[in-house]
Amino acid sequence: MPAAIRMKAFLASVLLVLAASAAHAADCTQFSPAGKAPALTNPKLAVRTQALCYSEFEILHSGVTHGPLWVAEHLTRAGLADGRGLTRTNRFYEEVALPPADRSRLSDYRRSGYDRGHMSPAGDRSTKQGMAESFSLANIVPQDRDNNRHQWAKIEQGVRKLAKSSGEVYVVTGPLFVGQRIGTIGASRVLVPTQLYKVVYVPSRRMAFAVVLDNTDSAVAQYQSVREFEALSGLAFPGIPDALKAQRSGGLNGV
Repeated sequence: MPAAIRMKAFLASVLLVLAASAAHAADCTQFSPAGKAPALTNPKLAVRTQALCYSEFEILHSGVTHGPLWVAEHLTRAGLADGRGLTRTNRFYEEVALPPADRSRLSDYRRSGYDRGHMSPAGDRSTKQGMAESFSLANIVPQDRDNNRHQWAKIEQGVRKLAKSSGEVYVVTGPLFVGQRIGTIGASRVLVPTQLYKVVYVPSRRMAFAVVLDNTDSAVAQYQSVREFEALSGLAFPGIPDALKAQRSGGLNGV
């Protein structure tokens, strides 16, 4: 068998394995505090959504935006240590566990002017399987290039540093679409977020906060209480204790 055909067969088998792992979302509670995943309080967001459970994160995907609405992770000091030295694969792939009309395509991002921005970062991974799965386009949004590689990267690094110092953190990451005029890319018309967010809960410190960043090259991180972010986003976070949702913390400043 020619090498090119063997490679195509290998890649096809890998995609089937990844799709199978993504398809079973019935029991994916380990990534949310108290097993309670984020909830949609805005019914408009619930149209054509599908939950996807991967080995290291859970996604609620939207067939309207053609990307994730939220991605939940449970980062631990031990898991991040296990992932030290993992090679970043950069093998983005279309998520075949999603209906064809709902998924984004590799071609949507080509010459779009935007990065393929991870919501669950490759840098959070602890296993080779988790690394491969993080490159599913179900985990990706169109992100300003400078934002992705600088401001947003610093936030991701700060969350990992917090997980290492505190032992564990629960993180929910996703896009926001604010305003009347939302841009799109590609033939699939993938919606371009106006903002990106992370909601972080640190059980050992009894601390919770949200950080919001405009999807621009000059964005500055804005920290909010979880309660403020719930009102803004149309999302609720039932696993975070109510007593912590109104608190104002320094967020990642000084981490």
